[in-house]
Amino acid sequence: MELLPRAMWTLFEPIHAVTYFTPQAREAFEAANLRGFWRGYFAGRAAPLGAVDAAPVIALFWGFAPGMVTRALPDVWSRATPAESLAARLAGARASLEPLLDGAGKVDEAADLLREAASAAPTVGRALSAANAALPWPDDSLGVLFHAATILREHRGDGHVAALLLAGLDGPETGVWRTAIDQRRDYLQPARGWSDDDWTAAAARLRDRGWLDESGAATKLALDARDEIEANTDRLAAAPWAHLGESGTARLREILRPLAVRVRAALPAETPIGLPVIR
Repeated sequence: MELLPRAMWTLFEPIHAVTYFTPQAREAFEAANLRGFWRGYFAGRAAPLGAVDAAPVIALFWGFAPGMVTRALPDVWSRATPAESLAARLAGARASLEPLLDGAGKVDEAADLLREAASAAPTVGRALSAANAALPWPDDSLGVLFHAATILREHRGDGHVAALLLAGLDGPETGVWRTAIDQRRDYLQPARGWSDDDWTAAAARLRDRGWLDESGAATKLALDARDEIEANTDRLAAAPWAHLGESGTARLREILRPLAVRVRAALPAETPIGLPVIR
């Protein structure tokens, strides 16, 4: 059961990620007056919290430089209300998933099982998943599939932030550490808004901890920390699958996998959120 939450994440994360990376999602946000990728991103993801200022989003979204968040918030709420942003998010997800999953198989059953798992996700201390879980459920299978995937994704993400905090990492350190392991600095750093000075200082702190060698490569300490952080994230993400049970989770994996494969193939190979490869 230890690796089960990670295996399930590889299947629901692409379903959620259509809201960031498909042309249909971009068009829906633009139709709601949220032009530009980052306006749609911050409005769509923060909207379940209400018309919040930048401070809670800086805290909850974790890896973004404060200046990048404050450029978007609260300005986006003058362009689209949270309700309008949520409607655009759902419309874009539906428009993205419909052609990808047309004729793909048991979408209705997958949506029902994923909803059952998401409804069992504990949200105490998990602000983003709690805010999404409090939203009304859509009345169609594609909407339910996206909404359930979003609750589960933010549930896992909230737990991942807790694991990063436990490991003693801050936002820029997390970015530097990731690029020493599995991402590119020239891609991730601008996507998270950190300056070169921020990045250099974070790298120096990680070297002092023994997580980077003098060349900037990850040390064994850093790799061991990755394993511990992922294990803690998995433990914190296990409740929905324990609720669904062994047979229910196995059935969901069976019918969700072909859907996730289709969706993942339509998304960029490289993203700042590190979309999984489905094996």
